Amino acid sequence: MANDLKKTPLYDRFVESDAKIVEFGGWAMPVQFSSIKDEHKAVREEMGIFDVSHMGEILIEGKDAADFIQYVLSNDTDQLTDSKSQYTALCNEKGGIIDDLITYKLDDQKYLLVVNAANTDKDFEWIKSHSDKFDVKVENVSDQYGQLAVQGPKARDYVGSLVDVDVTDMKPFDFKKDVTIFGKNVILSQSGYTGEDGFEIYCNSNDVVDIWDGLLENKDLVPAGLGARDTLRLEAGLPLHGQDLSEEITPYVGGIAFAAKPLIDADFIGKEVLKDQKENGSKERTVGLEMIDKGIPRTGYDVLDLDGNKIGRVTSGTQSPSTGKSIALAIINRDEFEMGREVLVQIRKRQVKAKIVKKNQISK
Repeated sequence: MANDLKKTPLYDRFVESDAKIVEFGGWAMPVQFSSIKDEHKAVREEMGIFDVSHMGEILIEGKDAADFIQYVLSNDTDQLTDSKSQYTALCNEKGGIIDDLITYKLDDQKYLLVVNAANTDKDFEWIKSHSDKFDVKVENVSDQYGQLAVQGPKARDYVGSLVDVDVTDMKPFDFKKDVTIFGKNVILSQSGYTGEDGFEIYCNSNDVVDIWDGLLENKDLVPAGLGARDTLRLEAGLPLHGQDLSEEITPYVGGIAFAAKPLIDADFIGKEVLKDQKENGSKERTVGLEMIDKGIPRTGYDVLDLDGNKIGRVTSGTQSPSTGKSIALAIINRDEFEMGREVLVQIRKRQVKAKIVKKNQISK
């Protein structure tokens, strides 16, 4: 299997560690090194490290770069600075989410978009196809970058002890350029996908192995795979493109309305649909579910009212390692939403009781 898949520079380290390797978005990636529960617990209570070098990077630069990203992305990119990144979406003309991503302003004419691995080529072609009227160069630079994520309550102190900058006051989505760690130049971003404190480290792809090895000199740092990454993000209510977000789901339906522009004058792709949903509301919305009866809700399962009428569908579900409860994200008809309301989830032939809860189910 692995011979047919893309590999990050750390693939040999995965093999040496006897990690369980699976296909993910065309990549051979570790789903777990020890166990999903142990890796999840390490990130929640201490710290863990993820290889996310499979993520894509697209560089946009040129005289019209600022105007172009305002046109092609869903969030108000005028809010970007050279030390503050932004979560946003790439939307189609119907407001559907082609991908969700993070944008970094490297300078006034240079922006780095970090996109989901499975969508990199599609995103690149979409962005490039809309660039003709702008004086910009669009380049897929994914092969040049590696990315590691150190996440957990102890991550800040540990990473801070290794870099040549002060990270004490860094807030979510703050980033610093030209940071040195183990003699390597990196971008250090206060971001992640776990609901925990921590950092993402962007480096030259040739430096990933050295930085990974250097970080793991600390035996308190636990390597973690895609399995824990998924359970961590679900507990935090963070959506996954391809399940909770898609080209048929707008930011207002998918629960990322904060990544949609305010009603500004600038033209942007999907403006009419997003403007209407901001002013009038969307027909559906994303909610959290917690199972009352036994059963794990899975992607695609129907959500029903107590009379058995379909009111929505599960987009992601798992058993929470932190609480032992089965949880999910689901999209339901907006008129059916009421916090604490009991509903049913159709799990195969059984209708299993659940309740609507907050999406972020981490107890802090």
